[in-house]
Amino acid sequence: MTTTSEQALSPEDIARFGEDPGRSFAANLARVQDRIHAASRQSGRAADSVRLLPVTKTVPAHVLRLAHAAGVHDFGENKLQEARDKQAALSDLAIRWCIIGHLQTNKVKYLVRFAAEFHALDSIRLAEALNRRLDQEGRDLDVYVQVNTSGEDSKFGLAPDALLPFVERLPDYPRLRPKGLMTLAVFSSDHERVRTCFRLLRDLRDKAVAVHPEIAQLSMGMSGDYELAIEEGADVVRVGQAIFGPRPTNDAFYWPGFAPEGSG
Repeated sequence: MTTTSEQALSPEDIARFGEDPGRSFAANLARVQDRIHAASRQSGRAADSVRLLPVTKTVPAHVLRLAHAAGVHDFGENKLQEARDKQAALSDLAIRWCIIGHLQTNKVKYLVRFAAEFHALDSIRLAEALNRRLDQEGRDLDVYVQVNTSGEDSKFGLAPDALLPFVERLPDYPRLRPKGLMTLAVFSSDHERVRTCFRLLRDLRDKAVAVHPEIAQLSMGMSGDYELAIEEGADVVRVGQAIFGPRPTNDAFYWPGFAPEGSG
């Protein structure tokens, strides 16, 4: 019987990831880590002060086995159903599953069964649903509160002026372990516009920690802007395409050399 780990690469896999994806992923991972370290040092921070969260969305489970072997152990996924399917296929591997995309309350029961982190908490209704289901499961969950710093209707997240009232209510949900704030910057080649989003999140974090001291981290920065994010204080950067290559989408216009993405 052929197991998932023995599944051969299809012609489509090879066209997208190359003949030796594991080697490519390892090289790309090292390259991104080097750039993270350089940006951290340039910002006067310790080289290892920023955590890389690889974004694995659209990468098939059998290919992710090669990524895991190459040293990728935290997997960031936007779509819960995709993450669930991959988790089932890769349950024999030690993987930390991090859900970084918008979540509907009716999907909470699935997330709490396997996710280690959730980076898109954006409503009291969702906080209530998560806390209730986590209590039933007898476990806690690390969460990041998503803020819409760009003001774009296409993005989820709390409005900046709604953050502090939201943070004040988080102690009502003891199964949630708030770690920080998350944002998606505006998709632009104008670095100052991008920086404005990151600076706003940093300023909001500085206010939020006075209310809830554990909300200290900033999850911000993707393949096209993670070095800017680090310069503005990012603690977690969510990088996908710089590690796994362009995604199979039709409108590659957000970042030079990359297809569009929601959080990686």
